[in-house]
Amino acid sequence: MNIDVDITTLIGLGGAFFSTIAYFPQVIKTWQTKSAEDMSWAMLIALCTGIVLWLVYGLKLHNMPLIAANIVTLTFTTTILGLKFAYSPKQNGKIGWRRKRIG
Repeated sequence: MNIDVDITTLIGLGGAFFSTIAYFPQVIKTWQTKSAEDMSWAMLIALCTGIVLWLVYGLKLHNMPLIAANIVTLTFTTTILGLKFAYSPKQNGKIGWRRKRIG
């Protein structure tokens, strides 16, 4: 098996690795604390949307670093999104999409 990888692909894989692994500690923290309260719904939804678009872009280009990184990153961010949904306080029988006002 001959694997011919150029420096540009290696740089892409390195960037993909570090960008992707950056979300792992947040997944662990959210799981352990059973809270994602400090993470905004808008940010998580926008981030997931952006990752899906990057994944489609990578697929269109047949670019393995983009494809691999965005599959893993999407897995991490959707996990955080799911945990945020699961751990959100219920208000009047509904999931709490908004914080209660204090005062």
